[in-house]
Amino acid sequence: MQKAIYPGSFDPLHNGHIDVIGRAARLCDEVVVSVATNSAKNALLSIAQRIDIIQDATSHIPGVTVTQFEGLLVDFVIEQKADCIIRGLRAISDFEYEFQMALMNRQLRSDVETIFLMPSQEHIYLSSRIIKEIAGTGNDVRDFISEKAALAVEEKLQLKK
Repeated sequence: MQKAIYPGSFDPLHNGHIDVIGRAARLCDEVVVSVATNSAKNALLSIAQRIDIIQDATSHIPGVTVTQFEGLLVDFVIEQKADCIIRGLRAISDFEYEFQMALMNRQLRSDVETIFLMPSQEHIYLSSRIIKEIAGTGNDVRDFISEKAALAVEEKLQLKK
């Protein structure tokens, strides 16, 4: 049985993330979408909100579970008894960072593999940062994220004003 960890901040989860989760689920028996706890990042949505949004958006994909983790990813992968890490790639700039992380993870734990997946072409330009910027200007982001995610983002942005 192949078990994969798909880590990220998912702040907010967007259609590119969902596309990668679906692709990973076709390759692996189980995909654990893992929301990273990173105190250095100033997240818009809480961990609980992100987990709820991911569970809602992936409920139709068999074999997907959602959790959170803190600390080193390779330690979490071993704790979960997973076979690999899934990472999404959109552009060359993503590749450089992800390549470094994959090599470091391999150095720390040689038995942990990283699989890179590209989202569909219609989602390749999406990033959570850009979506938050667009939403922050008052523009509708429902073409890029789920209704539940859009409502949560709008609510948080209203509270910040």
